[in-house]
Amino acid sequence: MTITLAVTARDESVKMEVMRKNGDVPAVVYGTKQEPISITLSGKEFEKVRKEAGESTIVELSGLEKPVEVLIKSVDFHPVKQQVTHVDFYAFEVGKEMTTHVALEFTGEAPVEESKAGSVTKVLHEIEVTCLPSSLPSHIDVDISGLIKVDDKIHISDLKAPQGVVFEGDPEDPVVVVSAAKQTTDDEDEASTEIDMDAIEVEEKGKGEKEDADSKE
Repeated sequence: MTITLAVTARDESVKMEVMRKNGDVPAVVYGTKQEPISITLSGKEFEKVRKEAGESTIVELSGLEKPVEVLIKSVDFHPVKQQVTHVDFYAFEVGKEMTTHVALEFTGEAPVEESKAGSVTKVLHEIEVTCLPSSLPSHIDVDISGLIKVDDKIHISDLKAPQGVVFEGDPEDPVVVVSAAKQTTDDEDEASTEIDMDAIEVEEKGKGEKEDADSKE
């Protein structure tokens, strides 16, 4: 899947503060075979593309001398307003394998959590892959419905790679692990609900003595 985003060559005479005030975002395009190009794009349009594409979908930049296919490399945000302030696009080489990160999407319900026997911890939220740009997946599915008992795990080797995609890293690295749920003992429950009658009696006695002293005054 490729998404198109309209951009323009940046007018260096326009200050970035003015650009951002008008709703535009400064950006740069670069790559191993691409000379860096300073560009400007609509902040509103980029937000739509970013939410749909993430960092693992090919984006075609239109409006330059020729269309350029890129990935969203990095995004800078305003520390308070959380608005996009700058974007880096990486122009890859068409027809040449690339290595990048792809998001993991977790599907299904884990029986071990439904039974409250254990809790599922997601160790990885993205995975490094190598493939041709045309084979780059938008995400990798991770089905957790097979997690039945404590100490069950899903490793990288358990994931199904789309055709033409190779997972990087150690195949035995965990993606998801199950740990035992914390159990509350009956003694702990009783201790948390037990009323300290002695403390109440002492407190009530103290209140009574204070009231007697006040009445004598």
